[in-house]
Amino acid sequence: MSPPVAPAGWSRWLVPPAALSVHLSIGQAYAWSVFKPPLESALGLSGTESALPFQLAIVMLGLSAAFGGTLVERNGPRWAMTVALVCFSSGFLISALGAATEQYWLIVLGYGFVGGIGLGIGYISPVSTLIKWFPDRPGMATGIAIMGFGGGALIASPWSTQMLQSFGTDSSGIALAFLVHGLTYAVFMSLGVLLVRVPRTDRPVDGAPSALQGPQVSAGSALRTPQFWCLWVVLCMNVTAGIGILEKAAPMITDFFADTSTPVSVSAAAGFVALLSAANMAGRIGWSSTSDLIGRKNIYRVYLGAGAVMYALLALFGDSSKPLFVLCAMVILSFYGGGFATVPAYLKDLFGTYQVGAIHGRLLTAWSTAGVLGPLIVNWIADHQKEAGKSGASLYSMSFMIMIGLLVIGFVANEFVRPVHARHHVPAPREEALDVERQQPESA
Repeated sequence: MSPPVAPAGWSRWLVPPAALSVHLSIGQAYAWSVFKPPLESALGLSGTESALPFQLAIVMLGLSAAFGGTLVERNGPRWAMTVALVCFSSGFLISALGAATEQYWLIVLGYGFVGGIGLGIGYISPVSTLIKWFPDRPGMATGIAIMGFGGGALIASPWSTQMLQSFGTDSSGIALAFLVHGLTYAVFMSLGVLLVRVPRTDRPVDGAPSALQGPQVSAGSALRTPQFWCLWVVLCMNVTAGIGILEKAAPMITDFFADTSTPVSVSAAAGFVALLSAANMAGRIGWSSTSDLIGRKNIYRVYLGAGAVMYALLALFGDSSKPLFVLCAMVILSFYGGGFATVPAYLKDLFGTYQVGAIHGRLLTAWSTAGVLGPLIVNWIADHQKEAGKSGASLYSMSFMIMIGLLVIGFVANEFVRPVHARHHVPAPREEALDVERQQPESA
């Protein structure tokens, strides 16, 4: 299955909505924390166990993006969006069966493994196409699409909370909520499948630079460069710092203020998750667009350096003020989202547009690592601190200090990023021919 080539006069601004329909759907993953307390209660799970479907989903996201990136480049975004639709929706249906029968392994299989494949293929499905449509503003273009992934929880969090309140938080209520999610997202993602188009040429906008301008590096060659691995560390550290809060957002804010005179209610905690989603979403378009002005390296200095400062404020003063806690968490999540949205443009600057989708897919293995590392650090330490009789903010102090160290490591790795050596470049005379070869399967 390949997308039709855009006819003459086709507006490139119709492509971001196609990407958004997919990313807003798969962005539901960021609302997983809403399901954690009901699952723990209904199935007798620990915090670490209830995080497993989410962790596996992120692992599969990175692995499927890495192994499927070349297929996405070859078969085109319509094929990729279709695969994402089938896997992501099927994951919810399998999870519904698991909840209904109280077989937790089916929830892990469905949401984590099958749904995670849909996450990975769906995530990278529009990126290469958007960079080709917007060679003049790659940061903004990828930010618009990837903004949807960050904003998915803004819709899913209150929606899921309302369904659980209506259907119940027992196993049957959770199963029905999963079922509704799977069917609804299948319909919504179909819009992207029908709407997506690829540009006719490498210069879709008059006066804009060619998509082939600058050095071009193949995916295989990119893996042999230090730049790729420096970016891998940068992304992994930034994601670990953000996902550690995001995965446990609702119970975290509840724990932080449980021993105060103004504890956080369940509905307020769900609202906090929605606020983090809004910050995540705003950071993706805001910070990535800013990177078009100040450069990718500089914007990552902000993400990693200022992110460490925000974590320090949380560790030292987070339990003294709800506004401070919420503000610092929102800033961290805006950097988290901005890092995701900026990295495709960073890759384009370093490696060109030739096979940038495949390179991006391979880089997302950093997300897989962070998807395990971040929740594991926060949940494991919180569980052990709770067993030791501690409560409140002390459950998270040690994990926050670890996050600061990881962000510093990412900051240093970013400083080592330099232009790719010419020996890795695709020879200039072949660039046009290679682009034609790359485009033909998409426009067949």
